[in-house]
This record gives sequence, C-alpha cells and structure tokens, in this order.
Amino acid sequence: MIGPLRPAVGLIATLICGVTPARGQTTTPERLPERAIRRNIPITNAIRRAYAAGTRDSTGRPGRNYWQLRTDYTIHAVLDVGASRITGRETIVIHNTSPDSLRNIVLRLDPNLFLGFTPHAAPWVPAELTDGMVVTRLTLNGRSVNLAPGREPRGAETVSEPSAFGLRLTSTRIALSQPIQAGATARLEVDWNHKLPGGPGNGHRMTQRWADTLYQPTQWYPRVAVYDDLRGWDADLYLGPSEFYNNFGRFDVRIDVPAGWIVSGTGELQNPEEVLTPRARERLAKALGSDSITTIVGPDETGPGQATATPATGDRLVWHFVADSVNDFAWATARKYVWQTLRATIPGKGAVPIHMLFLPGRANLYANAGRITRHALEFYSKLWFPYPFPQLTLQDGPSAGMEYPMVINSNQGAADHEAAHQWWPMTVSNNETWYGWMDEGFNQYMNILSAADVGGRAADRDLDRLGQSYGLTSGNEAEPPMMWNANYGGSQFYGFTTYTKTPLMLSMLGGIVGDSAVQRAHREWAIAWMYKHPSPWDWMFFMNRALKQDLGWFWYYWLFTTESVDGSIEQVTTRGTKTVVTVRQDGQMPSPVVLRVTFAPTGPAIRRMRNAVVQDSVTALVTHPVDAWFSGSRTFTAELDFGGRMITQLWLDPYCRFPDRNLGDNVWPRVDARQIASLALQPGVCRR
Repeated sequence: MIGPLRPAVGLIATLICGVTPARGQTTTPERLPERAIRRNIPITNAIRRAYAAGTRDSTGRPGRNYWQLRTDYTIHAVLDVGASRITGRETIVIHNTSPDSLRNIVLRLDPNLFLGFTPHAAPWVPAELTDGMVVTRLTLNGRSVNLAPGREPRGAETVSEPSAFGLRLTSTRIALSQPIQAGATARLEVDWNHKLPGGPGNGHRMTQRWADTLYQPTQWYPRVAVYDDLRGWDADLYLGPSEFYNNFGRFDVRIDVPAGWIVSGTGELQNPEEVLTPRARERLAKALGSDSITTIVGPDETGPGQATATPATGDRLVWHFVADSVNDFAWATARKYVWQTLRATIPGKGAVPIHMLFLPGRANLYANAGRITRHALEFYSKLWFPYPFPQLTLQDGPSAGMEYPMVINSNQGAADHEAAHQWWPMTVSNNETWYGWMDEGFNQYMNILSAADVGGRAADRDLDRLGQSYGLTSGNEAEPPMMWNANYGGSQFYGFTTYTKTPLMLSMLGGIVGDSAVQRAHREWAIAWMYKHPSPWDWMFFMNRALKQDLGWFWYYWLFTTESVDGSIEQVTTRGTKTVVTVRQDGQMPSPVVLRVTFAPTGPAIRRMRNAVVQDSVTALVTHPVDAWFSGSRTFTAELDFGGRMITQLWLDPYCRFPDRNLGDNVWPRVDARQIASLALQPGVCRR
C-alpha cells in the first residue's frame, strides 16, 4: 500500500497564499460579480460533431448534409383470441441513407418489458408477466441470423455470421458479418410471437387487453431503432414511462382476426369490400357529407354479417392497412365495437374523417370526444400547419391516453392532448426517450391555447401566472434539468419535467417577446422539421433567429438548470417628480425588469417616458431589458419620471411570467400576506 503524499509546507503556503507582493506594494482584491450569468448555450460533443459534418447548423435548420434512415415494414399478424397471443411475420427494408457503413442493427423488442426480469422504471408496473417477445426466425438479406451465438464480441472483434445478442432485452443488437454500406438497403425478416398482457397494471401501455374481448396492442412488433447523426444507434432500453424515437417509413400491415371483430389502426383500410358489410360501406361513403356524427356500426350490430362482412371461407377476416411517411403503427380490435365517424375540415385540405371505436357500455366517455377532436385538428391546423394525415381514429381500451400516427388511444378526457401529438412526435419527430418535453411539453402548451380558444378568451390570460409558479418548485434537489435524459430522470419529477415545465418556460418567453411571436417562431420551426428528427439545439437556435434575439441565457437557465429569478422590489424613494425603484434578483436566472405603475386618479398630466407604455389613465408599464443584469449585479435601479402625478402602487412582473418564490415582495407599498390574495385579483395583476 502506498502511503499518502506529504507536500512540503512551503508549497502548501504558496498554493494557499499565492505570490507575496514586493515590499512597499499594495494590492486591491479584484471585486467579483455578485452573480455570474451564463449567456450561451452549452454544446455537447454530439451536436458539435453534427455541426462539423454539416448535418445540422447554428441556424436551427437541417444542415446541407442532413440525413436520416428510412425503414419500410410489411407485417402479417394473426391474433389468437383463445391464447391472447399475436403471431407475426415481418419484413423490414432498411434504407441506409447515412454516410456510414452499418456493422450492427439495433432492434427494439418492447414486449420483453413484460418478462419480469428486464429493467423497468417506477411507478410503471406490467399488468402481467409473459414470455416476452419470442423471436423464432431472423434473416438478413436471406442469410440466417444466429439467435444463440454465445459470447458477444468486444471492441473491434467481428462475427463470422450475423448474430443477435440480447434477445431477452428491450434493445437487441444484431452484429453483422458484412456491413450495410452507405447508400445501400438491407432486408431483415423476422418471425415472432408474444402474449398481450392483461390485468390491472400501472401506467400507459402496461395493460393491452380486457380479458379476451378487446385488444389494444402497443409497441407490438419488432422495430429497427433510429440511427442518427448525433449518437448513432439509439440503444436506450424501454423502461416504461419514457416514450419513443422511431424512423419514418411505409407500413403495409395485414391483421388476421375472428370474423365479426372490428379492427382500427394507423393508415387507410385497403380492402373495405372484404371486411365491411355493404351497409357499413354505404354509411362510410356518406360520413364526410355533413358535420354530424354517422354511426357506421351500431351497438346492436355484432358478429359476422352485421359488424363485419361474412368470410367467403372459414371464420376469420384479414384487415389490410397501408400508411406512408409514418413513424409507428398501432391498432385495436374488439368483439363488440361501436364505430362512429364525423369530419374535421382542414385548411387547404378539406374534410378528413375522425373515427371513434368504443364499447357500447362506454358510450358516455365518447359523447363529446368527436367535438373535442374536431376542434383540436382544426385549431392546431391553423396554429401550426395543416393536419397531414388522411384520417384520425380514437380507440377505446385499457390505455386511455396514448398516441400513434393517425391513432389515439383515448376517450374525450385526453382527446385534445392526444390529437395534438399528431404534430409532435408524429410529424416533427423528436427523441421522446431523452427529451420528452419536446413533444409532451409542447403539447401541454398548445392544449392551453386550445382550451382558451374553446372558451372564447385570449390565451395570454391563461399563460399569465404560469412562469411565476415555477419559483415554488425551483431549488428542489430531486428535480432534474429538462436536458437530462428523461429515461433516467426518476419517477418523482418525470411528469413535471416532461409535461408541466415547458408551458412555464414558454410563459416566460412570451412575457419577454410576446406570446404571438413565440407561436409564430415555433410554427416556422415545425414546418422546417416536418418528417425529420430535430434536437433541442435545433429548436433553441431556430427560435433565436426567428425571434431575432440572443436568448442563450434563457435556454441555459430553463433547460440546463433548475434556477429561478426570485425578484423583488427592495426599495423605493421619491424626490420631486422622480421615483427611484431598486429591484433585486436573488435567483440565478435573470429576467427583464417589468414594473406596473399605478397613479393617483387625479393630478398633473402623466408625462411620457422612454421604455414605458401608458396603458390607461392611471397605469403604465415600464420595461428594462434583461441586459441590465449582465454586469453581474443583483440589484438594478429603475428611475421613473412621469411628472408630478403621484404613484400609488408598483408591481414587479405584473403578469407573473418570471419564476418567483414570493409574490408578496413584488408589490410596493408592502402588504401583509392576507392582502396579497385580494390584490392579486385586481385587473392587470397576474392576469390581463
């Protein structure tokens, strides 16, 4: 054992004290700023490499060399109701549009979450332990893949034949003996089967059936993982809460179920004459002719010849769906689905069908679902870009809050939220596993705008208070920053970080640049990244350019830290016509200084002042930009000179957009806690 090193005493003294000044010299310690404000966006190695390769750039748009893999699926799946089991045969064509030779393929086998011994995150609890995804055959370009190869190669070691490692995990690596060259395609064939879990469970997707009468498969087929320019293969495990990151491609899917069972899913039905009754086809043809709801299959129409066509032979039907430029496929089937259809009118596109499939005894949960979903599709089409898909289907089942391309597993309770997911991640496809706030958080924000539109009120009223409220959370050591990988963010704050915090951030951003400017910039970003995979850096830099502001400080503190502003009015003095207001910020996050000035109802005329907007006969809004804090001080002096009119009240951050722990110290003259609640009800205080 080597003992501790003992540096010389003189060396220690030098390190502690520094260099001794020469005799007769005096030194003045350099005064450090009270707080150092970071003003730029941290750049990780992954995004730095993408910039160097030209796949992305600091404009926030796709770079000149941007690429992404495409995967096309052909799937034939058979549902065995007696065993609650799906058996599938699948072909995946991998288009290697990257500049790299691919020596591995990462395959996602999400049903392995139900094995019981695979990792999963609390509080998600599988409804039932199963035998997971059973892969019985796997070939690459016609060559068999070894399903039990033994020791996994390390480092630069190679394999003599294609070999699959980790088939009992949710992320499986297929090591290739011959790489897929850049620009080439490969054909992967998989035979597989798994049981659909049923039972109570906890968390979305943990229960996928009700007994043997309704099935709602999710993450049900082997999927090729994303290979991108940032991190290569996305090999993160599926743990339960965090959602997905998928390639775009074409899906050609055939689903074999008992006759009389209705099937809904992603894409468009290719063989209605084979699976639907003439009566149902006739009703469908008329459904887009009016705004009313049309019943395609009613609660009393069950079984072959009523709910579905009668098979020419046997007792089963095959439903055939095709979808192009989508990043996933979901479906559902039930013995006694009611099927209703209505239309949404999409700007520049016309009528698009909304299908609702639900059990007869749950019709009350769908009474308003059509109206809510229609408003969502029409409103978001105007807010961002027109709904891009040919239909949308609401599927009843145990998961009542999950989204897929053209499919939402939802009733009226989450219809607006889940419909909004058709914009992200179904069209603008971020990495949900790492950065769930880029779809769930954006969704929560647009849901606020939608609710305001339904209520006939300006959305800025609903965005007031949100930013300020984050001050009550900031400082909790259990909260991870938003840029932390959400897959490992912990159960306590997963929902807050992924869903709730983004609207608070965008509330503050709207308080700086205006809510309409935020929405315009976000719309432009979304259009630039349709059917692509943006990163958080692409969004941040795009927003900077679109808003014509360097907001590096803003993105840093909201996305990379858990800091707040915590502003207050520290002191107010009046001399003659001038009032001097000292504003303090105790938090590390800076913000503009926004003061609402209330005047006495009578007195001398209110003098116009630079950086002030007179709102009415007794109020003005004074704004100083965030630059006021960049020198490092924690206090800022705002000088008000509106003439001789008496100032009776001052409010800091009157619309409550900036994170703050204590609203009480934002008002002058000071009031006690009992008065704050009543003062906050005044027009212009924390609301418009």
